[in-house]
Formats: sequence, structure tokens, C-alpha cells
Amino acid sequence: MADTCTHLNTIRKVTPSAKGCEECLKKGDTWFHLRLCRTCGHVGCCDSSKNKHATKHYHRSKHPIIEGYDPPEGWGWCYVDELLIDLGADVTPQLGPDPPLLLKENSWPSKSRKALMSSSMTAARPLARCARFMLMRS
Repeated sequence: MADTCTHLNTIRKVTPSAKGCEECLKKGDTWFHLRLCRTCGHVGCCDSSKNKHATKHYHRSKHPIIEGYDPPEGWGWCYVDELLIDLGADVTPQLGPDPPLLLKENSWPSKSRKALMSSSMTAARPLARCARFMLMRS
């Protein structure tokens, strides 16, 4: 794993491909959080979502950096270097009203939303990397 992201030059100003997870919207499926590809604008669901479309997009496209996108959260993630990136003010505005979080009450039968967030790799990785990032900056 790199100490600094070597893919910052791939970050582009992009137009989001959809108002929610592109593939989930087409299938009528649900998602937990949204991620935006900062190379092409693909909007996919996070790894806490059952379909993990943002990560699948990375494996297909090799576009390295995503942005936390619901609402824009000010952080990016480099899949290649496994590093959290502080995007500062370089966030992508949403296309319009954020569609309601499409998490149905019975979508996660064995865990509450809070438990899912605290145990998910997607939630834990950025939090751990965020702490590392903040230590590196100080």
C-alpha cells in the first residue's frame, strides 16, 4: 500500500450518471450509500449495499478514485493505493434532489442499519483510513 495516492491526476470534474445507483435504479433494487467515479461520473452503490456496484465498476473500468456521494461528503477513496483522499471543496454537486435512501426496513434482516454501518468494510475502511490520513496531516 502506498503512503500517498499516485492517482490524483485521474480526478476529473464529472457529471453524475444518475440520481442514485445506476444499476440498482435499472433493476428496481436498493442501496445503502452512493459512490461517484471521479474519472467518468458513474454512480454506484457502496460495499455495504448487497450489489456493490461502485466496486464492480472499478474492477471493470480500472477507474481508481471514487467520491462519497450522498450527499457529497468531501472524501475520495483510491482503490489501487487503498487510501482515503481529502477532496476539500472539490466535490461533485448532486444532480437534483437525492432520491430517498432505498433501504427497505426488511432488506437487512439480521442487522440493524447502525450495526451494519459499524461492521461493514466500506464504513470501517474509510474511518480507519481517515484517522490515518488525519495523523499524517498533523
